[in-house]
Amino acid sequence: MVSSKDVAKKANVSQSTVSRVMNQPHKVNPVTRNKVLEVIKNLNYRPNSIARSLVSKETMSIALISGQLHNPFFAESTTSIVEFANSKGFSVNVHFDDLQDNLNVYQDVLNQQVDGIILSSILYNDPIYDELINQDVPFVMFNRKNKNIGNFVEMDNFKAGFLGAECLIENNHQEIIWIGGALSTSTFYGRHTGFLAALDKHNLSIQEANTIITDTTENDVHDKIIRVMARKNRPTAIFAATDSIALYIMDILSRHGFHIPQDISIVGVDNVSYSSHGNIQLSTIGIVEEDNLGKIAIEYLIDLINDKNKSLGVIQKTIDTKLINRGTIRKV
Repeated sequence: MVSSKDVAKKANVSQSTVSRVMNQPHKVNPVTRNKVLEVIKNLNYRPNSIARSLVSKETMSIALISGQLHNPFFAESTTSIVEFANSKGFSVNVHFDDLQDNLNVYQDVLNQQVDGIILSSILYNDPIYDELINQDVPFVMFNRKNKNIGNFVEMDNFKAGFLGAECLIENNHQEIIWIGGALSTSTFYGRHTGFLAALDKHNLSIQEANTIITDTTENDVHDKIIRVMARKNRPTAIFAATDSIALYIMDILSRHGFHIPQDISIVGVDNVSYSSHGNIQLSTIGIVEEDNLGKIAIEYLIDLINDKNKSLGVIQKTIDTKLINRGTIRKV
């Protein structure tokens, strides 16, 4: 059976373009539209009426593109999103960030028929933003945002980085490393920029070797933190750009005979529930509001879906942060 993927490949366009030709032909360049229609005719393509577009009618369904569940932040936010959406009568189709190939994840979502999209896996310069706009379906980004702004809910990532670094500096730490994910995401970029600003404020040298970029998985964090701890002048403190990374590091260092905070201090970001566990007590930066970013974002998305007159305008919410010092930081 011929699929939309076959049509897209033959016409040398994206699947979302095929979807627009079928459902919103007026939004497609005439040359491209005619090329796609010709391929559809030649291949005798018969689109599935359920998966033809994102906009033909209400479905009471929402697509969620979440980060990987190895990060408890995304496990918690996914749970909050699904529970709140279900309470409002919406089902949620959950998709997870593919560290190797997000394009297929996006294409799966763009070929669904849903009333709204909520996503946390977008890059700051991600070209998929234009595809999302072209679907003419409400979408909200949470935890990350795109350079084109749009609807987003985020923590104040710059302040999170600044608060974490300043807390370590105020405890007399000068050899501090920042360890996080790719700076192509607004989240890690903001936390890194805030970290550097705090160092600069206190006239501490900013060394490239003190910024450690990982793919955020346990294996990669393990390899890189072990290299750091093998340095002749190893750090006295670690700023982990997520609690997930901080929790990995605490476990790794414990298994290698280090004690926290006696041997090294550590602070994370996100304030996930695991961080407050009695046997962990991770010092971290979290938002000042009680709900997590996923819960806040899904509330806004459903408001946008129900806003038939589009009176709400653009949703842009940056939430203030605070330090929760539980005991993984000591003065040196």
